[in-house]
Amino acid sequence: MPLLQAKGLTRRFGGLTAVKNLDFAIEPGEILGVIGPHGAGKTTLFSLLTGVLSPDSGSVLFDGTEVAGRSPHRICRLGMVRTFQNLKPFPRLTIRQNIMVGALACTGDSNLAAKHTDESMDLLGLGTMSNQFPDQLSIGHLKMAEVARALATRPRLLLLDEPYAGLNPAEAGAFGAVLRQIRDSHITICLIEHVMRVVMELCERIVVLHHGEKIAEGTPSSVAADAAVIRAYLGASDD
Repeated sequence: MPLLQAKGLTRRFGGLTAVKNLDFAIEPGEILGVIGPHGAGKTTLFSLLTGVLSPDSGSVLFDGTEVAGRSPHRICRLGMVRTFQNLKPFPRLTIRQNIMVGALACTGDSNLAAKHTDESMDLLGLGTMSNQFPDQLSIGHLKMAEVARALATRPRLLLLDEPYAGLNPAEAGAFGAVLRQIRDSHITICLIEHVMRVVMELCERIVVLHHGEKIAEGTPSSVAADAAVIRAYLGASDD
């Protein structure tokens, strides 16, 4: 049984249908990649899954519970959390305090929240930066803080929206190992990413969106050879 299953998911913005009648599933324990050209509906999909947006129609089941239309904090407490492309840390809080905001969203126990915060920071290599403020960190470290804040909620499903953007090659290499470690700790991962090398190396399965519709799904090798995917990215013909 999928950990998450969406059926007939649709969201319109005026005359634009950003996600159209989408069937989508995430299996427990996998690292799933969601790819597609700019404007394909990827971030809108994440927003629909996590309650940032409500669908016009369709269903989202998380571990058998209908969550479509629920508020983000309620979905977070059920165990599904996301990161965002645009980083908006609390500028007057230290990095540790920023991450603890995530932990406190899912527990009222301050000692437990502190424990979850410190564990997440250590995993993402932020332990020495606890007392620094966001404007003192690089984009790469702020990206890691965003992931650490999500992890501090103790999710079962972690949705990452372009986590590699802004990372230098050394940071990107280390982050791939961290993601595998997160998955091995029984946290399922779904990521949107434009760095195809990362997607092909890291993900066991890939879903491709184009104009809000799913045009391909399968292993990295099968998706890379799919004519519809090639056409969506390159404008190539089927010849």
